Amino acid sequence: MDLIPLHFIGEPVEVHFARPPALEKIPGPPDSFLWRGETFAIVEVLSEWHNYRRRGRMARNMQPQHAAAATRRGSWGVGQDYYRVRTSSSRIFDLYYDRAPKDADQRKGGWFLDKELAEPG
Repeated sequence: MDLIPLHFIGEPVEVHFARPPALEKIPGPPDSFLWRGETFAIVEVLSEWHNYRRRGRMARNMQPQHAAAATRRGSWGVGQDYYRVRTSSSRIFDLYYDRAPKDADQRKGGWFLDKELAEPG
């Protein structure tokens, strides 16, 4: 499906799950998200992809064989899980879970709305 990017958003969002994820660092797509005071129910996951590549200092702190495995399956606090979703209002968004912890007290990652897209025509 070819989609046209409407605009980049790049803002944190609050997500909701009907059932809590079994693994908090690999949560899967949420059931809805709250953005700018509006709740968007997700009715379809159009695609998903993952980026577990280590960058900067994190890329140099592993032996090559371990870094290759971490790039395939991820390692704690590194990478993003992306989801392209359709909402109940037929809007299409890319959102992602950034696995990096905020700080020592807040060890979970965060959810971000990346962009809104539209079908051509």
